[in-house]
Amino acid sequence: MANGRIERFLGGSPLGVLVRLLFISLLVGAAMAFLGLSPRALFEAAVRFVRSLGDLGFGALSEVGQWIIGGA
Repeated sequence: MANGRIERFLGGSPLGVLVRLLFISLLVGAAMAFLGLSPRALFEAAVRFVRSLGDLGFGALSEVGQWIIGGA
């Protein structure tokens, strides 16, 4: 009974799911190597993107604050 629940949750037998995950990981790794990407570079790009969004947001708040002060 418990094994059926695990298989239903995972979408198949645990070993089958592990084999599929390994195969997909190899394909993604090969594609990243072909494109010259590394996990660290992707992570750093994501961090830069989030920081730039934060900078845009805080810049807009600063500008709105200047408008309020200028209007007062």
